[in-house]
Amino acid sequence: MEFDSDLAFTRESDWGTIVEPSYGGATSFMRRRYSRDLDGVDVAVVGIPYDLATTNRSGARLGPRAVRSISANLAWETAVNRWGFDPFDRIRVVDYGDFTFDPGRPQDVPDALESQARQVLATDTTLLALGGDHFVTYPLLKACAEKYGSLSLIHFDAHSDTWEDEAGRIDHGTMFWHAAREGIVDPARSIQLGMRTHNDSTHGFHVFDADWVHEHSAEEVAAQIRDVVGANPCYLTFDIDALDPSYAPGTGTPVVGGLSTHQALRILRGLAGVNLVGMDLVEVAPAYDVAEITALAGATLALNMLCIFAERPSP
Repeated sequence: MEFDSDLAFTRESDWGTIVEPSYGGATSFMRRRYSRDLDGVDVAVVGIPYDLATTNRSGARLGPRAVRSISANLAWETAVNRWGFDPFDRIRVVDYGDFTFDPGRPQDVPDALESQARQVLATDTTLLALGGDHFVTYPLLKACAEKYGSLSLIHFDAHSDTWEDEAGRIDHGTMFWHAAREGIVDPARSIQLGMRTHNDSTHGFHVFDADWVHEHSAEEVAAQIRDVVGANPCYLTFDIDALDPSYAPGTGTPVVGGLSTHQALRILRGLAGVNLVGMDLVEVAPAYDVAEITALAGATLALNMLCIFAERPSP
């Protein structure tokens, strides 16, 4: 069998899957072409190596690199399991590289990320972001809402991230409270799943904790999500700690009792056809990982998000 090599640089077409050895070559996401040219591109995968908003263990800044690296193990199949198709036959995806910011000026980071997201969205390209801690979702949501209006949030997490806060604070546990108050997301058409930490207030979000998810089938969970978000433009954010630590130990704030990878993948498969306009996978912290299983889970979930996007309704 003849292999191509370093497809992140040598690929001439963005369509389809080309087999390349998983143990060598550049570590772009799913072996996609590295490019800042977004002409005709459907999805730009971006890394956001930021973890200055963490309240527990740091290390998620290394998440994008880990997820990209392990994604090579998934990049040889020409059809994604249970989807039955190769998303890269349907959508053009490139690896945009990482968004940049000055860590010495933390107060400027949110605006820097929002500005770069806005530049990508201006080309009619959708973002798939790899975090980074969960705060990075906030500036991306702001940029998406500017383009699409108030969004439905589909939020998988062990934590609500809706703790009340002061304006202007940068924290990975409060940004969805800010987003709801600012009209960036519509809580009445948004849903949070997998929570395992108590918050007295839902702030208007539909909240289905991990116990509820465990007590219902993946098909019932997906149906509940679809019922809440309807045809509204949706942003899907998946904090890897939504998974139980037995499936994803490599994260900063693990909580027992979470979803299995099997549950998560089946739920995502049930979301084909939602009006997805943005997505991210966050909080992979490889320093706490074991045999790259957290990064692998993250890469697989992100790949399934691309399958959801490939099945989106026609504009």
